[in-house]
Amino acid sequence: VVPQWHCLPAAVPQWRGLPAVEKMGNEYSVPGFHGRMRTMRMLLGLVIVLCFAGPVPAAKTLNFYFIDVEGGQATLMVTPAGQSVLVDAGWPGNNGRDAGRIAAAVKHAGLKKIDYLLVTHYHTDHVGGVPQLLAKTPVVTVIDHGPNTETGKNPDALSKAYEEAVAKCKRIVIKRGDALPFKGLEAKVVAARGDLIEQALPGAGQENPLCAAERRRDEDKTENARSIGFVLNYGKFRFIDLADLTWNKELDLSCPNHKIGKIDAYLVTHHGMNMSGPAAMVHALHPRVAIMNNGAKKGGSPESFEIIRKSPGLEDLWQLHFALGAGTDRNSADSLIANTEPNCEGKWLKMTVASNGSFTVENSRNGFKKSYK
Repeated sequence: VVPQWHCLPAAVPQWRGLPAVEKMGNEYSVPGFHGRMRTMRMLLGLVIVLCFAGPVPAAKTLNFYFIDVEGGQATLMVTPAGQSVLVDAGWPGNNGRDAGRIAAAVKHAGLKKIDYLLVTHYHTDHVGGVPQLLAKTPVVTVIDHGPNTETGKNPDALSKAYEEAVAKCKRIVIKRGDALPFKGLEAKVVAARGDLIEQALPGAGQENPLCAAERRRDEDKTENARSIGFVLNYGKFRFIDLADLTWNKELDLSCPNHKIGKIDAYLVTHHGMNMSGPAAMVHALHPRVAIMNNGAKKGGSPESFEIIRKSPGLEDLWQLHFALGAGTDRNSADSLIANTEPNCEGKWLKMTVASNGSFTVENSRNGFKKSYK
């Protein structure tokens, strides 16, 4: 009896056109019969193998959602292993606006919780939204650089609200040089709490000729200079997020030798404000794509646009907002801007990355997408 596999026809096909039986001595045979039976057995075996093999699994990707929090940061990543990572949580107040926008991106990504919340530093546009976030979306583990380094009435109130909100979460305090615990990729901390890596990353460390033209600025004693910055590798793809790290710290990472190496996608430091992003850093990164998480009236300074636009090898600059202070000529084309009006719905940019280094950026406002091979 032939077994009835679910993907096979209900009846065995009847072969027609076989030659008549011939007598050969005391035996009878059908010419070509045994050869045809062997072929049928081979085909049957192949069908069985294909049935049990199941569908070919889709290639795993690394996904980013650059969420509009009006000039703060909230970047959601979903790793190839399915882990979720949120970098910062935007502003407080505004009737829970930023927490709601993050929750919408979490839902769009098919998630029910956030595995890791990485808090880069203790400023309101990055950590202020944490209490409202946790009221909407469960968070398993929080990563930060330790206690707030700023003191005073406002910093103390910000720290208190944060500490109370994350009290029941697991907590990891990281330092420069640490590997972030994300599955399916490599992520290295290059800056944390004011400390920077001393050794260049693999493949980097070349002398930087752009340093000669740079000038240092006054020392930044705020939490901006204590920002957690990291470089992420997924296969051949590289991404950098330095949060709000400021001018001198970026120069220390870039001069006299550039410690980072070339990058595929660059999250523009400090929302494109002119207190960050020296050419010695940006141009040495040699990004193919830059993504600016600016607001309509915050970030996106003319100086930052000019430095980024002149970066060697840059293909496109994507923006979360049209920057009102930069003028039409400096802003990117409408298709590359997620939100073109100051009063907006908070559209995001999504980036989908393959391990071969190719990636696609999509604008959720207009559906425009572009691939980079």
